[in-house]
Amino acid sequence: MVFTLIAQLLLWIWFLGCTITWRFGKLLLVEGMGIKSAEFVMLCLYSIGLITYYLFQPAGRWILFAILVIWLVIQFFCHWYYTIFGASESKLKGYNEYFKDTVRLIPMSEKRLIPDLYHIILHILILLNIVLCAISH
Repeated sequence: MVFTLIAQLLLWIWFLGCTITWRFGKLLLVEGMGIKSAEFVMLCLYSIGLITYYLFQPAGRWILFAILVIWLVIQFFCHWYYTIFGASESKLKGYNEYFKDTVRLIPMSEKRLIPDLYHIILHILILLNIVLCAISH
């Protein structure tokens, strides 16, 4: 239960970076999109999912699970789909331009969309929370 709470809080704090900018000195982890963004809507949905998880068991568990799965599917089609299957030249150019200053584990590619460090960790945290939500009781 404690590990689940920690993983949930880590995901919430990490994803807050999509609303506010996470910068450490000259290193840009993620550029926040603000409260008038789809990212902020997703943060609100995740927050609602967390509230239902803790206040309305067992239904809250499945509400949070559904929100996390939908979120992972959205992230897959925004990032990994193009990594696996390739992206159009304009999609790749736009993505690489937008995320050009972010921290990367794997360098950008001219042929494949490569998620930056922030998104790789975000996707791992979402997946971890899905697993923990599924096995919690």
